[in-house]
This record gives sequence, C-alpha cells and structure tokens, in this order.
Amino acid sequence: MEVKWLEDFLALAQTLNFSKAADERNVTQSAFSRRIRQLEAWVGTSLIDRATYPSRLTEAGKRFVPIAEQTLQGLYQARRNLQHEEGNDARTVTLTALHTLSFTFFPDWLTDLREKLGPLVSHMRPDSGSMEENLNSLIDGDSDFLLTYQNLHVPMLLDPQFEYHRLGAETIVPVSAPDENGQPKHRVEPGFAHVSYQKTSFFGQLMAGTLATRLPADNRVHVGSHSVGLKAMVSSGWGLSWIPESLVKAELGDGRLVRAADREWDIEVEIRLYRSRENRRPIVRKIWDVLVAAG
Repeated sequence: MEVKWLEDFLALAQTLNFSKAADERNVTQSAFSRRIRQLEAWVGTSLIDRATYPSRLTEAGKRFVPIAEQTLQGLYQARRNLQHEEGNDARTVTLTALHTLSFTFFPDWLTDLREKLGPLVSHMRPDSGSMEENLNSLIDGDSDFLLTYQNLHVPMLLDPQFEYHRLGAETIVPVSAPDENGQPKHRVEPGFAHVSYQKTSFFGQLMAGTLATRLPADNRVHVGSHSVGLKAMVSSGWGLSWIPESLVKAELGDGRLVRAADREWDIEVEIRLYRSRENRRPIVRKIWDVLVAAG
C-alpha cells in the first residue's frame, strides 16, 4: 500500500474521469491507471467499473471512499502532530477565525494567553467567508482551533469529537450613517436600504435565521462576506447593516455611526473556541487546560 494510491483513488472518485484525475495528480494517464490497478490488487477487488463511460465506482469502490478519506485524514493529522512536537512548531498554534474576531477579540485574548503560557507563535488562517469552509479547516486538521461567533440559528455540524469553550459574548447591532441632524440616515422601517451578508457566511446564516421574515430582500443594495467591508459601506451612507458592536464602538461613541433601531433588533451571540479532542499536540492541550481552569 502507498499513500499516493489512496490520493489517486479519491481524485478519481471525485472526477470519474481518468484523464482529469491524472492531470489533477500531475502524472501521466498510463501511470495513473497503473496505480489504480495496484490499489485494486492490494484491496483484492475492483473499485472502478471501466465498462461504462464515464467510469463509475463499483459497490466496493463506493464503500471504500470513506475508508480512504478517514485513513488519509488520520495519517496527515498524525504527521502534523509529530512535526509540531519538535522545534519552533512546538509553540505554534494554527487558528481559523472569523474576520471580525481577528480584529476585535483575538489580539487581547492572545496577549492574556501568552502571559499564562509563555511565548506562543500564532498562525491565523484567513476567513474564507464561508462558514462551511471554516468548519472544514478544523475538521480536516488544517487548524488547531476555530474561533467563531455562535448562535442557535447557525447550526454547527460537528461530530462529538469536537468540543468548545465559551470565551465571551457579543451584540450585533443595526447601525447607519447619520444625517445632518445626527439622526440615522437609514432606519429599520418599510423599504429601508440594507447592506447584507453573503448567505454562506456566519452572519448571512445568522440574519437568515433571526430576521429573514423581517428584512426586505428586494432592498439589498450591497452584499459582502465580512463585517469590516459592510461597515465601510454603511459609513459611506449606502444603507444600514448589522455589525458587531465591538467593531463600531468608536464610531458609535463619536457619532460617525448611529443606531438604526431600538434594542429589540439587537442579536446576541457567543464567542466560542472549538477544537478536536483527537488533536493531541501538547501546546493545544496546555491552551485548553488554561481555558478550562479559568472557567
């Protein structure tokens, strides 16, 4: 058995095309076909039905897909764990964080963590704008932690091996640029101009779950994936939007932005840190122990 055989098989299971899968794996089609046959010989049965076009998986092939995926995931995670236990990597943690939290919450939180644990090297993966992709970075082992907001209206589809620690709370508030009298230029009222979030983002799902029936979809004037970008659009007077209060605290304080509705339109969210129980890196365990001890 060779790891590349499993990688080849999964590429073929995805494309069901030997030529495309070979290109994706950067090998000739003949070499690729030979490696698939070597895998089938090792397994002891055919995984690909070559009598049809396009090719398709046999029943055994369909059953083997999740086995190959889990095997590779376990191997990759074990390799990362072993690599991280040596040298500078022993003090390095990789996080995926919502874009807003990387600005507002993360710097002070990391400072507090360093005071308790000593030197740390943090590697922040960019927020893809998609909640599903952010979750996958944790599921696939590309990140040690996921730092995110959470609300009951945004389901976290994670297996029991993943756990979270509550780090704090945040209020998402409707804001607008002010008019010449210091009143909101845009208000939550029939026909208001709405600067909105992409549906796949956390805030897009949050808005859909909490306010969908109360927001006029036909009055969206802009759609983006990050609160920082939407805040800029609001500040320029395009419309109102729901922005984390910590991100607009200064602007609300000096009047550059104003609340666009009363507090019944506020949305409360938690700040959570997720990890996999199967991640046995010592630095990850130390961070988690500090969080649990702090309550």
